[in-house]
Amino acid sequence: MTSITRNLPWFVRDLGVAIVGKKCYISLVENLNVSDVECIKYSVSKGLGIGIVVGGSIMKVPQLLLILSARSARGLSLPAYVLETLAYAITLAYSFRNAFPFSTYGENLFLTAQNVLITLLIIYYAPARPNQSKPLQLTVASLASALTGVALYTLPTDILALLQLSTLPLSLFSKLPQIMQNYRAQSTGQLSAFAVLSQIVGCLARLFTTATEVGDPLVIAGFALALLLNGVLGAQLWIYWDKDIREKESLGKIAMSEKERPQRPAQRESKVEVVVPPQTPTARYSSPTPSGRKWARKLD
Repeated sequence: MTSITRNLPWFVRDLGVAIVGKKCYISLVENLNVSDVECIKYSVSKGLGIGIVVGGSIMKVPQLLLILSARSARGLSLPAYVLETLAYAITLAYSFRNAFPFSTYGENLFLTAQNVLITLLIIYYAPARPNQSKPLQLTVASLASALTGVALYTLPTDILALLQLSTLPLSLFSKLPQIMQNYRAQSTGQLSAFAVLSQIVGCLARLFTTATEVGDPLVIAGFALALLLNGVLGAQLWIYWDKDIREKESLGKIAMSEKERPQRPAQRESKVEVVVPPQTPTARYSSPTPSGRKWARKLD
C-alpha cells in the first residue's frame, strides 16, 4: 500500500503538504503511520478548520434571506449585532496580524461581512421615526464599518492585543441584548435557528482547532464564552419554538383573510333633476308676465 501512497500525483502531494505540512503528510499518507497521534490531531484540526471556514461563508445567509423574505427584522437586536460584528472584526484583525493559519480564523472574515449586511437591514427595516432619515443612517453605518476596518488594520499589535482581550465582554454584551429581547417578547422573532446552531457547532470545533494549532488563551477564552452564550440562544429557540410557529400561522391567516375579504361594490351615481324657473327679465315698461313655462336641466 505504501508503494501507492508514495507515488501519488504531484498535485495531490502538494495539496496534502499545503494542508497538513510535509512532516505529517509523510507520516500519515506515505508511511501510513496511524499511531502518530500528534499528526492525527493536527490533521483533524486542519480539516475542522477548513470546514468551519467554508461553513462560515454561508452561516448568516439564511438569516439574510429570512429578513429579506419577511421584509422585517422583528426580534433582532441592533446593539447585539453591532457588538458581535465588532468582536468578529477584532478577532479577524488580531489573527491576521499575528500570522495565524487562515484555517483558524477565516470564518471571521465572512461573518464580519455578513453581519454588516444584517446590521444595515435591521436599520433599513426598523420602524420609521420622525426627524430620522433612513438613507443618512445607512450611510453613517456604512462609513463607520469601513473606518473601523481601516483602524483595526493599522493599529499597533500591542493595542490590538488589548482589543482582543476586550472581545470577551463584547461577546457577553453582544448576546445579552438578544437574549433579553427574546425573554421579554417570549419569542425569537426572525432569529435564524440555522445560524445559532451553526455557531454552537463552530465554537465547539474552534475550541479544538485553536487549542491544537494556536494555543492563544485569549482566543480560546473568547470561543468558550461565545459557546456558552450561543447555547443560551439555542435553548431559547427550543423553548419558544411552538409559540413562534403559532404566531407565524396566525399572521398568515390574517393576511389570507384580508385578501379574501369581499370588496363592497361601488355605489352608482344617481342623477338628480333640478327644475329651475327662468328669471323674469327686468323691463322698463310693464309687460305681461310670460306664461308659466318651466325650464328643466339635468345635473349629473
